[in-house]
Amino acid sequence: MSKSVENPKVDFFFDKADKWQQELNLMRTISLECQLTEELKWGVPCYTFQNANIVLIHSFKEYCAFLFFKGSLLKDTDSILIQQSENVQAARQIRFTNLQEIIDLKAVLKTYIYQAVEVEKAGLKVELKKTSEFEVAEEFQKKLNEMPNLQKAFYALTPGRQRAYLLHFSQPKQSKTRESRVEKNIPNILDGKGLNN
Repeated sequence: MSKSVENPKVDFFFDKADKWQQELNLMRTISLECQLTEELKWGVPCYTFQNANIVLIHSFKEYCAFLFFKGSLLKDTDSILIQQSENVQAARQIRFTNLQEIIDLKAVLKTYIYQAVEVEKAGLKVELKKTSEFEVAEEFQKKLNEMPNLQKAFYALTPGRQRAYLLHFSQPKQSKTRESRVEKNIPNILDGKGLNN
């Protein structure tokens, strides 16, 4: 079976890998054998089908991984997809800690990649949680009620920025910590800035 061609713009990623080099190269081969187009996005190899992102390869200290953009829509028949955190809505990872795992799963990995392509062909979309479904920390709600200008500024932010704040404020277990996070970020919200601006 023919495979897609390697993109020279992406070579540096595989050349510079001091850890996981064999693993990453095998993942590259598997992706190209699935007829995907190799591109460089976010500084990592990204494999696309008709300009739609299907899967990317990334490496961490503890593991390397395939990241499926719409992994939550895949049938995980082999129970290998991982949701990185409870706040990740669409993407799913398949992690590897050695070359043999990838060799053993090669056929399965191709099945998942082809399934991800079918998801794109069918035009399926991940139903993302609406901003209104995110929990509003009690401490933040109190401030919104007390300060109409804060309320106006917060709801003028993009939905993504609103969600980032809501998650940030509701994460700590202690009320005191939540309160200090809210206090610290009020000036940014009033300035129309996002959490990490």
